Amino acid sequence: MYEQLLNLDNIRLNFSAGGMRIINIVLALVMFGVALGINPSEFKTVFVRPKSAIIGLVSQWILLPAMTFLLILIFRNQITPMVAMGMILVASCPGGNISNFMSSLSKANTELSISLTAITTLAATLVTPFNFAFWGGLYTRFLSRYADAALQPLHIDVWQTLETVFILLGIPLVLGMLFVRFFPRIAEKMKKPFQYFSLLFFIAMVVLSFSNNFDLFLDYIFYIFIIVLIHNALALGIGYAAGSAFKLPVKDRRTLTIEVGIQNSGLGLVLLFNPKIFPPELALGGMLFITAWWGVWHIISGLSVSFAFRYADKRRRALIKE
Repeated sequence: MYEQLLNLDNIRLNFSAGGMRIINIVLALVMFGVALGINPSEFKTVFVRPKSAIIGLVSQWILLPAMTFLLILIFRNQITPMVAMGMILVASCPGGNISNFMSSLSKANTELSISLTAITTLAATLVTPFNFAFWGGLYTRFLSRYADAALQPLHIDVWQTLETVFILLGIPLVLGMLFVRFFPRIAEKMKKPFQYFSLLFFIAMVVLSFSNNFDLFLDYIFYIFIIVLIHNALALGIGYAAGSAFKLPVKDRRTLTIEVGIQNSGLGLVLLFNPKIFPPELALGGMLFITAWWGVWHIISGLSVSFAFRYADKRRRALIKE
């Protein structure tokens, strides 16, 4: 597997300044749309039931990156450095906004889901750069003892990452929340169109990612599929296990499962496309393919888990009737 994945690592990302500017503007609009669904009053869930919220945040911010790092160490002889860094990048991103829809679909605690998504998204300005720099830096230092001379250097500029995330996430989120505060009726009407826009944007990002290397992606989709499948299953498992270990209500366990298993990999792609963070001369194909496919797969796995939860409810009701 290692030798095959090296072919993906050799891909370089080349985007014009104009194209990158358009992507950044569109992502800012997407985050503005996310903020339209954030109502400060919904944060009361965190204070009314802090235990579930705290466990969810610890699972998202600490357990997922840490367990991702452990998974990478276990499979260090099967995956390439750039694939590993892609896994760390995804684990460092905040929860995806589609998790709220999936929580509702699975009869989970939707208010808790919205609160967790809002908090992780708002905090991503600081948490995402820190986690990626910390765990990515730890990984590159660890590898330096074992990797061969061909391993390309990857310097993680935490301040540039922080600046980028603040501009792309922080400012649009604040503006969106202010818009909700002063124009609540208009914001409510705009919320659903922006949700569809967000989904279309992510699809466009994935198509853009694969467009120049689609044949190569088809050749190695099996390896990418297996890696993302295991990583995403780990993320879903962390959320459910944490909720179960602390004996949270069933609805809250479901919410944590989905919140930790659904990541905003679109943000990861935008960071990858930023030449100030990842210079074009670096071959980052492994990171690109992992991050892009994660965004596709977690929709499939999230819907599967949601329907599994609904089926469990149906079975439980049937047993009670008997």
